[in-house]
Amino acid sequence: MKSLLTLASLALAASFAHAAEGVTVETLRTECAAKYSAKLDTKDDGAANSYHFVYAKGEYKGELQSGKALPCTEGQYVAYLDTQDPTRVMSAYPTAAGRPTAAKK
Repeated sequence: MKSLLTLASLALAASFAHAAEGVTVETLRTECAAKYSAKLDTKDDGAANSYHFVYAKGEYKGELQSGKALPCTEGQYVAYLDTQDPTRVMSAYPTAAGRPTAAKK
């Protein structure tokens, strides 16, 4: 029985390690940016030299440029990490040091 439990725990650990393989902080931030991409009207009023600044819920996200995704705000990134598979997040933040967390009220 003891060997069966040991074998099962090794198989489970191997599957978690395989599932989380290759996940980095940059990968998670890129996925978050794709999920929270800003929607902007594509009307071009002929102002090619105009700037488009994007705000999300009062937070400045950046300047919209064609072909570039805007990064997530810290609040969006924390919410995104909370919805992800814990093994993926632990692969990017193995000791949880540096992982952003929600501010406590």
